[in-house]
Amino acid sequence: MASEATTTTTRETTTRSRGTNGGDIAAGQTAVQTAVHEVKGAIAGVGRQMPEVARASRSAVNDVFKVIESGSDERVSTGVALSLGLAIGMLVGGAPRILVALALAPLAAMGLVLADRRARGSKASSSS
Repeated sequence: MASEATTTTTRETTTRSRGTNGGDIAAGQTAVQTAVHEVKGAIAGVGRQMPEVARASRSAVNDVFKVIESGSDERVSTGVALSLGLAIGMLVGGAPRILVALALAPLAAMGLVLADRRARGSKASSSS
């Protein structure tokens, strides 16, 4: 029977810096500086557009309140029930909390309108 010879090889490893390993540190720094510059430009652009977004949002919210206030009590009550049911269903279903909060936003608006109507109605009936 022939004996099997085993050979072992050893590798020498040396630690070299990236510069000597073929990597260019200056190119990496330039890429990072370019990315930072682009992010700053994007943030500045968003900052310039924020006043217009705020005006448009305020206008949209006012329009929504006008539509809700012009609706009948039954329609507003139905909207309250729908929003509340949607939010509870999302909560039970495990939706992210931010989505549940967004589902509650119309509920708050319609609830305020209903409360205001009932307060006005009770004042009018008590003064008669």
